[in-house]
Formats: sequence, structure tokens, C-alpha cells
Amino acid sequence: MRPNIVSEAGLQTRAGQWWDGIPFLTSAVIIVCGVIYLICLLVGYDAFSEICFLPEAIVSHFQVYRIYTSIIFHGSLLHVFFNMLALVPLGSELERIMGSIRLLYTIILLATSNAIFHLIIALVVAHNPFHTYQYLMNECAIGFSGIIFSMIVIETSLSGVRSRSVFGLFNVPAKWYAFILLVVFQLLMTNVSLLGHLCGILSGFAYTYGLFNFLTPGPSFYSAIESSSWLASCVRRPKFILCSGGNPSAYIPTFSGQNLPSSSGNIWRNLSSWLPQRETAAQSTQDDPRFPGRGRTLGSGQNTAVNSDLNLQARLLDDSSPNNPSDIAAAGAGERLSNERRSQVNNVVAAGAGGPPLPQMQLGSIASDEQIQKLVSMGFERTQVEVAVAAADGDLNVAVEILMSQQD
Repeated sequence: MRPNIVSEAGLQTRAGQWWDGIPFLTSAVIIVCGVIYLICLLVGYDAFSEICFLPEAIVSHFQVYRIYTSIIFHGSLLHVFFNMLALVPLGSELERIMGSIRLLYTIILLATSNAIFHLIIALVVAHNPFHTYQYLMNECAIGFSGIIFSMIVIETSLSGVRSRSVFGLFNVPAKWYAFILLVVFQLLMTNVSLLGHLCGILSGFAYTYGLFNFLTPGPSFYSAIESSSWLASCVRRPKFILCSGGNPSAYIPTFSGQNLPSSSGNIWRNLSSWLPQRETAAQSTQDDPRFPGRGRTLGSGQNTAVNSDLNLQARLLDDSSPNNPSDIAAAGAGERLSNERRSQVNNVVAAGAGGPPLPQMQLGSIASDEQIQKLVSMGFERTQVEVAVAAADGDLNVAVEILMSQQD
């Protein structure tokens, strides 16, 4: 038996492969948020009231920059760690579907809509005629979690599933999944912005229901940005994903099927085509315009050969009716074996048996005990020989092929 020469990759190699699998924009957001937190930690910056999302400051002093600075700053190591850990699967899936530039525009759109919802709710609660509540106007919120809750809603809508698992403990209906997470995080963690997460959920539903369609530019907008010279160095990077255009009338942009009406089935197929599959068979050789050339999995040729032998054996050993058209076609294919191949098989049989070359036999003939004995003398078991000869309808050439495939 061949020794097993495959060794498990080291931690550094596996971490590098994991990082290489994260698309361009998602990895860029992780780097930006991580670097900003490290700089704040090193210089001792903790004046988050200057950059956080503070409704009172935005309304009174029109500090609109807080809408975008608040999403890239984090208050603690666990805060930035868990936010970026949740961003990796969500951002990677959405970026592969939308493209890097389109996802960047979507993040900016979601950040803006989150802020608008946040301001409206805070103003209504603070200035309602029944009972004023000023706490929401003075609440200082930072972190990327509002965008993540929007991504959860969009990804759940794209997946088309009817239920989602909450930390593997219990299943909930998909439409309530984000709200259940909102309640769970609010109960388990302290100092969490309930309104910030809730506005992220509302923005996600508004996006999936097409309320932002009038704010979504056409494919020419993304193509113009990708073809610009100042972005050329980013576009050439292997992790950068180009936008495929998309259907402007579709309320959810997808990577393929732009000319088809959107439906949950088509959306799920588009999404699942980008997910990693636990398959070892040869991959599809269909061309992808984003990845020129043809690639194959290591050992794919060997797997193909083994699969073809197994398929041949299964067809020959199939005890079906001889009147089946597929059997007739298989018999016709067997008759079309080249004379050269038949002579080679005959020579192998004759060399193993120590006799003259076997004569060509027609399908449907019955093998004699002498012919079975010749195959037995080659080292095959008699029971296997009889089964193979019977499956081959007496054709020793096909029987040898079956026996040899069983030996492999």
C-alpha cells in the first residue's frame, strides 16, 4: 500500500488560506477597523463622543460626518473582534454576489439609512406629545454592528430558507431571525445600542423590499468606477470582485441571471453557486470570465478514470431486461470496440494463460469451462470470473476489463 504522504497544513498556512479566501472589500473593512482600534489603543484615544453617532450633535450642529465615522470606531477589543468575525461570512457572501464596488456603495447606503431611521425614531420619542424621552437623543453609538444586522437581513432574504438556527440551540422562522438575535444580544450583553441594531434591521428590510431601488445606480456607474485609472491597482488584485451589471429593476442585485425575473429559487441558486462545496469530484470546466484559464483539482484525472470504470461495471452488472433500449445501446457500443483494443486484450489473456491468442467473440455467446479456466489461471477468483463473464454475455474481452477494473 502506498504510504500516506499528505500531511496537515500548519496553522500559519491555514490562516493564510483563510485570509486569501476573504474578498477584497471585506478584508479592507477588517483591516481599516482593526488598524483604527490599534491606533486608538496605542495613543490612548478614548474621546468617542467626538466621533460617535450622537443624534443631538447631528441635529444641533449638523455634524453629518458622525454617520460614517461611528461605524469604523469600536470601544473595546471584544467589540471589534466579534463585529469583524461576524462580518467575514456575511460580507464575503454578499461581495461575491454583488461585487466589491457595489457592496461598498451598499454599505454607504445602509449606513446612511441607518442614521436616518435612528434620527427619526430618536426625534419622535424625544418630542412626542405624550411622554418625552431624551435619552435616545444623547445616546452615543459606535461600531459596525448596525451594518452587520442589515447584512443579516439581506443574506437571510437571499438564502431563501424558511428557518435559521440561533447559535445551534433552536430554530426560528427566517423572517424573525434578526429580531431574535437583537433580543438575545440585548439580554446577554451590556452597553449595547438597541436602537442602533434595530435601525440596521429596518434598513435591511427596506433594502430587500426594494425601497432603495431609486437610489441604486445602473451597471454603467459601477463599470465606470472599475475602469477608472485611480482604482486600477485595486481592480488588478486577485481578491477584487468585479460587478456583473445586474438588473436595475430587481430589488436584490445578484451576480447571475440579470435578465431573468428575480425569485427566491433563482436567488438561492445564485448564492449557493458561490458557496464552498464539500465535493472531491472533478469540478466543472465551464469558463468564468473573472478567472481566465482552465483549472482542475489535483488527482481529478485519476478520479475520472475510476468513476468511469465503476460506471462501466455498474452498467454491465445491471440485471435489467434485455429489451431495454439502453441495454441495446450498450450492446451496440460494445460491438463497436476497435479491433486493435480487442487484440490487445486477447494477447493479455493468452499471455496469462500460456496459450495462443483468443479468437474474437461476439456478444451473446456463452463462455466454455476452458475459457473460464484460462481467466482463473491468470489469478482471478473463479466466482468473480463467472460473474464477470455472465455480465459480459460471454465476451471475454469485456470480462477481462471488468476483472481488471475490480482489481484497481
